[in-house]
Amino acid sequence: MIAGADSLKRLTHDRIWSAIDALARRYGLTASGLAKRSGLDATAFNKSKRTTRDGRPRWPTTESIAKVLEATGATLDDFSTLASTEPRANARNEPIPLIGMTQAGAGGFFDDGGYPVGGGWDHVRFPRVDDENAYALEVTGESMAPLYRNGDILIVSPNAATRNGDRVVIRTTDGEVMAKTLVRRTATTIELASLNPDHPNFVFPLDRVEWIARIIWASQ
Repeated sequence: MIAGADSLKRLTHDRIWSAIDALARRYGLTASGLAKRSGLDATAFNKSKRTTRDGRPRWPTTESIAKVLEATGATLDDFSTLASTEPRANARNEPIPLIGMTQAGAGGFFDDGGYPVGGGWDHVRFPRVDDENAYALEVTGESMAPLYRNGDILIVSPNAATRNGDRVVIRTTDGEVMAKTLVRRTATTIELASLNPDHPNFVFPLDRVEWIARIIWASQ
């Protein structure tokens, strides 16, 4: 039994995946890098692999977790502690990474799971975000007007669950980063509504989506 019955009750799908992400960061790896070091497919821990095509949670196997522990030298107690602990909230006014929306598509700022990496970020202070991986995007141009205008700041939470009707940031496998409204997700496609009424809706095959993250706040 892992860390007792109480811990087992707290081992949710989100926390198991958060524990894997936390181990990767602890050892200076991206989610993809951790998967490769563990002898798994490089995309095994990508955010897009954490749900099935019809939106159901996909759990990592006990074999993959065992390989992660072997590759990192972490113990089962280390992993269970990470998985059963409440996510750490950012301290009040703690700086979070800031990057321009146009730059975000250039590469080098996110890992394969959609988490901010690297040292090329500016920073912005935000009162409270209950996601240690939260970051800010600065809108450039007027393509998202009238809802978001040039210079607006979007606070993005890569660990927040996304539901129909949420405003989200999406990155495609072509490197395009855009803010849209999530309309619906099927077993094979994702439909996104444009924030600008002059721009059409998009329907993407799911295999073109590298990651998707929810916008939790915007300066307007």
